[in-house]
Amino acid sequence: MTERGREAFIAEVAFDRRGLVPAVAQAADSGEVLMMAWMNADSLRETLRSGRVCYWSRSRQALWRKGETSGHVQTLVEARVDCDGDTLLLLVDQLGPACHTKRPNCFYRALRDGSLVEISQPMDKA
Repeated sequence: MTERGREAFIAEVAFDRRGLVPAVAQAADSGEVLMMAWMNADSLRETLRSGRVCYWSRSRQALWRKGETSGHVQTLVEARVDCDGDTLLLLVDQLGPACHTKRPNCFYRALRDGSLVEISQPMDKA
């Protein structure tokens, strides 16, 4: 993607007053929703430039390249913006678990029969 193409895509994004937009990561091969994190214009620009997903860490107030310490990187397959421009969908190739709990995704708890239950366990080789 050219710099002009990247900037045109970023211009379509409606960042909130803090300069952030929610980004949902979805496995490109299975369609499984992996996680949600925040992006700012710089992290989105870096993701589109490098092909390696980069988020904005609100706690550290810094760019956070997914997998920089764990090795569980996300490679961008396709970036999409919703109809209002206020949410991103990132189709990714995920290496290893997506969640910091070493589970395949961050949505491992579900409300079932009135109780919150864990529906997946940490991956053995995480």
